[in-house]
Amino acid sequence: DSKTILADIFKVSLEKETFSIFFGGLMKTKEIVDDMTMKRAITRITYEIIERNKNLDNIVLAGIKTRGVFIAKRIQERLKQIEGIDVPLGELDTKPFRDDVKVEEDTTNFTADVNDRDVILVDDVLYTGRTIRAAIDNIVSLGRPARVSLAVLVDRGHRELPIRADYVGKNIPTSRTEEIIVHMTEIDQQDAVLLVE
Repeated sequence: DSKTILADIFKVSLEKETFSIFFGGLMKTKEIVDDMTMKRAITRITYEIIERNKNLDNIVLAGIKTRGVFIAKRIQERLKQIEGIDVPLGELDTKPFRDDVKVEEDTTNFTADVNDRDVILVDDVLYTGRTIRAAIDNIVSLGRPARVSLAVLVDRGHRELPIRADYVGKNIPTSRTEEIIVHMTEIDQQDAVLLVE
């Protein structure tokens, strides 16, 4: 009966799980990172960047569109708060550099010089590694960095290429049938990481 269904939905919501309809099917969605946990993860990544980079003036942040750009901007803000430095930031579009579906239009917005700089790629989720490979191709088309490293909010495993993150906010083991969805206030009106089963 409808009262029982409502009670079950309310109970599930209290456990930070909801059910959503995707393409006609019922999918279980669980919030695995809330706004405070995300803030802490980004702050931890920022401190690790400070610890591992002796010359912070040589760093350039490269946010991978779309949510990687927002994470990179938050890291940029934290670096300014903690160290008082303005780190240049660019936006990378990986679609024209992908090996599966190519798009002609390149919306990359990168004014910083990457030659002989330490470029830190920033993305929301590291999965197969194909987006990162495309981002590296994009970066080297702009110049020759001294070093390229990778910061990700979530590493979910299942690599298809020999790529690993240097800075990880949260390792979340998943199955290939599950999906990780990152919400960010700038575009989604909330900060959260969801696991869709």
